[in-house]
Amino acid sequence: MNEFKNFINGEFVTTQSGKTFENRNPVDNSLIGKVHEAGKPEVDAAVEAAKAAMKGPWGKMTQAQRIEILNQVADRINVRFDEFLDAECKDTGKPRKVASHIDIPRGAANFKAFSETLANHPTEAFKLDTPDGKGALNYGHRKPKGVIAVISPWNLPLLLMTFKVGPALACGNAVVVKPSEETPATATLLGEVMNECGVPAGVYNVVHGFGGDSAGAFLTAHPGVDAITFTGETSTGETIMRAASVGLRNISMELGGKNPGIVFADCDMDKAIEGTMRSAFVNCGQVCLGTERVYVERPIFEEFVQRLKQGVENLKLGRPEDPQVDFGPLVSLEHKEKVLSYYNLAVEEGAQVVIGGGIPEMGADLNDGAWVEPTIWTGLADDARVVNEEIFGPCCHIRPFDSEEEVIELANDTKYGLAATIWTENSSRAVRVAEAMDVGLAWVNSWFLRDLRTAFGGAKESGIGREGGVHGLEFYTETKNVCIKL
Repeated sequence: MNEFKNFINGEFVTTQSGKTFENRNPVDNSLIGKVHEAGKPEVDAAVEAAKAAMKGPWGKMTQAQRIEILNQVADRINVRFDEFLDAECKDTGKPRKVASHIDIPRGAANFKAFSETLANHPTEAFKLDTPDGKGALNYGHRKPKGVIAVISPWNLPLLLMTFKVGPALACGNAVVVKPSEETPATATLLGEVMNECGVPAGVYNVVHGFGGDSAGAFLTAHPGVDAITFTGETSTGETIMRAASVGLRNISMELGGKNPGIVFADCDMDKAIEGTMRSAFVNCGQVCLGTERVYVERPIFEEFVQRLKQGVENLKLGRPEDPQVDFGPLVSLEHKEKVLSYYNLAVEEGAQVVIGGGIPEMGADLNDGAWVEPTIWTGLADDARVVNEEIFGPCCHIRPFDSEEEVIELANDTKYGLAATIWTENSSRAVRVAEAMDVGLAWVNSWFLRDLRTAFGGAKESGIGREGGVHGLEFYTETKNVCIKL
């Protein structure tokens, strides 16, 4: 049985309390190992180690030296690719062919991509006229913000964790990572890689545990933390925001979503079906950017519904190591119960179940896992809870619309504002509708196509701030203006 220890000041450590919790494989509910739950002493130690690292060798390194080490980290993840892939698939249950193309490669690439951004982005400089005619020179100087608390989610554990850790370390900060209690493996394994690549002790720390009265709460409330970055659901974000208000710590949050997909009659139907199959059902629907509300222009509504149904019928469920499998379980039995409660609610609210809506028969060896059926509904009212609340499962509701103006209003009628997808071959319409969406990301004729140089984040209750590219540099550094009188 595996043990997942906390990684503090370059060492793997247990906890003073001796508390542990189970890590189980959602495929069949088998026990992967036990996780050592960090308490306040361990969080204190991790923050102190991070602060000390900022004053030690890490804080004295040049930008070029930091970038060289982080490039080694990326390369080392790829050398140990199969270990990271195995750990990620056991924690999440996702098919290996998905994780091997997205989770692990992107998780490694985040270290190089953000290092390159930092190395190639200039700061501002201005020449100022002065009354004596000699002038003054102003220039911007970036300094690392300090100790960054990284609270990362369970749906893309390595990728979304390194999306924060990569730029934070590139900018010269030290981090304390609190991975989801559901997926502790790859954050722990990354500690080994950090040591192998010569990252100084205390630069990268990991504390395991839960939110309230556990590692998450102790970390976000810690006065030694200078900034907090979080990806997760909105109510937890509100709790973290309250904690961050004490001491006025900076925050960056990518939160929940109820993302719309808009399909116009002039779309390329094949592209729209393929894209919506991915946006609604990849990773068992557990993607913050996924599509749970689909609006289809009435002339093609029936065809779209039937073709999407056919796509769902062709999904292959099974163990992640099977190369033919493209659909896995949910992350946990607890999340399974949540998703199934919405499946039942949809029927109560009057939905027509096009396909799915229950638990698949997986066979005796898998029936104890967190499996649910990929599901499509039609016929719900616009104010139905299933249409308005984030489910985070493999499901979508499809509704017809009759005009561009109508669908813009429908798509924006939500407290969330993370992402939208638009399917049309009319370029003018594509620009109009994309710019009218109250979201942080709008895709046209694509989904999950990410350029790491661009802004990432949500509007309304889907988040605060932006990361990615230079936007990440703004969050992970303090920009000081230096004014020199000539």
